[in-house]
Order: sequence, then C-alpha cells, then structure tokens
Amino acid sequence: MHRKPVQPPVLVVVAHGSRDPRHAATVHALVRRLRSSRPGLRVETGFLDFNIPSVHGVLESLAAEGVRDVVALPLLLTRAFHAKADIPAVLRDAPARLRIRQAEVLGPSPLLLSVLERRLYEAGLTPADKSSTGVVLASAGSTDPEAIAVIAEIAREWRRTGWCAVRPAFASGSSPSGFPRTGDAVRELRELGCSRVAVAPYVLAPGFLPDRIARGAAGADVLADVLGPAPEVARLLLQRYDAARTPALAAVGA
Repeated sequence: MHRKPVQPPVLVVVAHGSRDPRHAATVHALVRRLRSSRPGLRVETGFLDFNIPSVHGVLESLAAEGVRDVVALPLLLTRAFHAKADIPAVLRDAPARLRIRQAEVLGPSPLLLSVLERRLYEAGLTPADKSSTGVVLASAGSTDPEAIAVIAEIAREWRRTGWCAVRPAFASGSSPSGFPRTGDAVRELRELGCSRVAVAPYVLAPGFLPDRIARGAAGADVLADVLGPAPEVARLLLQRYDAARTPALAAVGA
C-alpha cells in the first residue's frame, strides 16, 4: 500500500501593503525568488491593507481547497504592533479547519546585516571606506519598546564591524525612542567628524516612509537601496518558515 506523501505546510507571506505600487512589486519579486529557492514549497502572498489578495482571502481560498496546515510569515523587520496585534487577529479569524503557525519576524538577523552592508557597497562604498564612514541606520519608526531596542542593538552590533559610527534614525518622528530623523542623524555624524556619511534604509520595499528616508539623506554622501528581494532575505524567510513548522511551536489560537 502506497501512502500519499505528506505535504509541507503552505507558506503564506504576510505583507503590510501600500498605495505605492513599488511595494507590492517588490514583495512579489521576493516571493518569486523564494519559490525558486525551494521549488517543492507552495508559497502564497497576502496583504494586510491596500493590496490584494488580502490575508483573509488567501486563507479562505486555501481552506476551500482542502489545505490543512499553514505557516503565516510576517514580512516585517521588527516585532511591533503589526506582528503582535494585527496579524494574530487576522489569523484568529481564519477558517477553523486550518492549523496555522505564525512564524517569527525577520529581524534581527546576521543575514539582514549582510544585505545592509552589500547595499552600501553597491551604492559606491568599499570595505576600505568603513573606518572613515558614518552610517545612518534608517528604519520606518515605531513606538514599541521591543522594536526600538532591537534597532538600537542592530546599530551597536553593526558599529563593531568597523564603521566610523552607526546612528539609528527613524523616518517618522512620533516615537519615544529618542532616535533622530534621518537628516538630523546625517548632521550628527558630520559633527562627530566622520569623513563620509551614508544612509542605509532598514526597510524591505519602497514606499512612503522609504521616500521620506531618501529626502532626509539629501545631505549624505551615499544613499543605499532598500533591502528588496535580496537572496539573503529569501534565505531568511525559509529559515523562519522551517523554525515555525516544527512541532514545538503551538498553533495560533491553540
């Protein structure tokens, strides 16, 4: 008697969504890279807002097909409000037949630091520039203490790799973090004496806040690109998926 092979859980990449079409295009490019990295894995994409298909719609469709197991992977760099509240709420409203595990967010990870550094080199810097270059680690912003602490620790860790200085900054100003805006961080690094200042956006895809980061980088010497559909990001998605599908993690709502 031949047993039907056990299918791995479907991976549902949960993206925030944006009115900016570049955001969804970048998410889809990342998912295409993910599928090519593991051809046997079914990967679907759902958006929390602005874009289609919605996360709820994707889960409804999977349940209607008879899918049983799903890993929902937040396309987020920090564990803030969306990861702690929005996504769990959507998953709780999913069809009851689905067993869903929510994977961890992407950051922090050495793979993301690798992409940040590579983007700076692609923008014109070289490893020989590190000791004389100050870097602004520019993220979207958050009021969540855990997310703020993670960004601060990433900046400290990256500084230890040899940069003149690394200063965290937020694109949005409504935060208790004490982090400056991007433009203010650029000026601080100039005053610190760094010969060169670079801005490294710690964001996954283009959009409103990344554009604000770019405007704040007007006084910098180098502006790197967003993380985008980098192979390191695709590899990290698979790592988070593999960790979430292990039996040790309880299903959402269980």
